[in-house]
Amino acid sequence: MSVINMAKTIKLIHPESLICYKVGNFYNSYGKDAYIVSYLFDYKIRNIETNVASTGFPKSALPKVMAILERKQVNYIIIDTRNNYKVDNEEDYKDLNCYKELFEKAHTEVKIKLRIQNIYEALMEEKDVQKIRKIEELTYENRKV
Repeated sequence: MSVINMAKTIKLIHPESLICYKVGNFYNSYGKDAYIVSYLFDYKIRNIETNVASTGFPKSALPKVMAILERKQVNYIIIDTRNNYKVDNEEDYKDLNCYKELFEKAHTEVKIKLRIQNIYEALMEEKDVQKIRKIEELTYENRKV
């Protein structure tokens, strides 16, 4: 079973926990969890296998990630894929869990960043000075108000 399929199955059991999967020297998160990790740590999101959002970070960053999740009171589970998906670490804040609220904020923010990135890439490809001027006018117009 692929990591993605296993992640989907585990997420059904723990829908309100952020899950990080150790794969080699990195930890990866998928779906909703990827948005939260991207939002909190500014890691880039990519789409893999049938448009599943994914993000990852080096194992050296795990203590920082866990500390922030604990400070924000977000349930999390750390799973080692090489050790038969054994749970290495888990935190459960029960009724204090802020997963849902954080996901809503993260999803909105990350989607906006992705849209801006797409616009930037399109402008860099075309390098259409007229379009860039129009965007500048709109930007500066809104700042004057």
